[in-house]
Amino acid sequence: MAEDLFGKKIMTDVLSHDKPTVAGIVAILQRFLRKLHQLLVENKHSTSDDVIQKYFALATEYLAPLEEAYRDRSIFPVREDGSIFMSLGAYRDHLLGETLRQAFKTAAYPERLFVGAVVQNCFGIDVQCRTGVEVKGKDKNGRPITKISDRQPDVNGIEQFCTDPDYKQYCDSGQIRALYVNETESNGPTTARYFASKLWGGETYFVQADAHLRFAPEWDRLYVEEVKLAKSYPKAVLSAYPPGFSEGDPPYKGGSRGTRLCTCTFSESDVEHKILRINTGNNCRAEEDAPSQIAYIAAGFFFARAEFLVDVPFDPYLPWCFMGEEIALSLRAWTHGWDIYAPRKNLIAHQYRPGRMGLPKFWENTGRVFGRPGPGFNTELQTITIQRIKHMVGYKESTTDWLEGKGYQVVLTDFEHYGPGDIRTMSAFLEHTKIDLQTERCGHIDWCNDCTLK
Repeated sequence: MAEDLFGKKIMTDVLSHDKPTVAGIVAILQRFLRKLHQLLVENKHSTSDDVIQKYFALATEYLAPLEEAYRDRSIFPVREDGSIFMSLGAYRDHLLGETLRQAFKTAAYPERLFVGAVVQNCFGIDVQCRTGVEVKGKDKNGRPITKISDRQPDVNGIEQFCTDPDYKQYCDSGQIRALYVNETESNGPTTARYFASKLWGGETYFVQADAHLRFAPEWDRLYVEEVKLAKSYPKAVLSAYPPGFSEGDPPYKGGSRGTRLCTCTFSESDVEHKILRINTGNNCRAEEDAPSQIAYIAAGFFFARAEFLVDVPFDPYLPWCFMGEEIALSLRAWTHGWDIYAPRKNLIAHQYRPGRMGLPKFWENTGRVFGRPGPGFNTELQTITIQRIKHMVGYKESTTDWLEGKGYQVVLTDFEHYGPGDIRTMSAFLEHTKIDLQTERCGHIDWCNDCTLK
């Protein structure tokens, strides 16, 4: 623990602006995680409402002081040296080590690449590690037979990378920053990405990605060149859904056309509460001489200058929430004056993970932590926290009065700091993206599908 190594002063130096360090920030996050562990143990049988109330109170006590200390300013000066910070939230990910190897191996300037990884693993310390839901066969009616089994503790991808003689130098030089989170304290990608964003140390560019990737040669140089070609640079964000890969594929070369995030739908799943889900649109008919704008940001990959973190700080109040992350990112970025662009070529590939792979999911862990196996209790928790995003978007059933009537007003905690910006209005965003909240329909976005907005 960073606090044990350096003492409490390392945290007060961060909060007082005296001498902020990444180690001091890690100490603040670790203190929060220790308190969260205690909260979870003490509230194993609590209702979802009680758990959310206590979690928000904990975040307000232990995370809000860090947020307030650097409101509208960066913790570190942004260096103009072309460096890149890669934010990785890894949930029990067996490919984290290989993802790091590939990122540095293919980079044009590996000495400029820095990584902040939130390693959410089952370490086998106080719980029995378990698999995800594995398909073991089919019954006589052709339905899948599933099982969850005991398993060994997860591999440590950071250790794999840092003990590899070919890559140890990057760990020794401080280019790998890791926050370890016990699986029992994991509560979804939004929290992991919040933590990862706090490991940024002043690098020029910020890229958020998943921890199971492949990279094209010189991906770092090419993405920097691409974002600089965007008309709105420096307030330009590159984003796409990367193409897929499978383990055992040949080395990734890149070069296919980047996807364009131009469409959305209101989810019809009861679990997702009609949240807006984004998707791809048309490809450009002709080759472009520069990237053109799109409507939405993909949470699994976006690339921007690091000032993005000041304008659109990650939200510490979205625990146990899996859906809605992308529409929230998109509207917050655009209303804060950032334009979103599709990279013309794909330079990374992503392992898409269907359920049949049997990999662990964080909502299964939530069920075990609260003594209610299965995804049901996580769904109850998400039912509350997702209202923060729906209120942000402007859903007619998620008004302040409605939230207060349901007893959900806690989800509006510090909302003014993590909601829409004041450079452009929400009504302008809805018109820009053709989202109709009254009819709950997404219209066709001509400028996005036709590649006409530069």
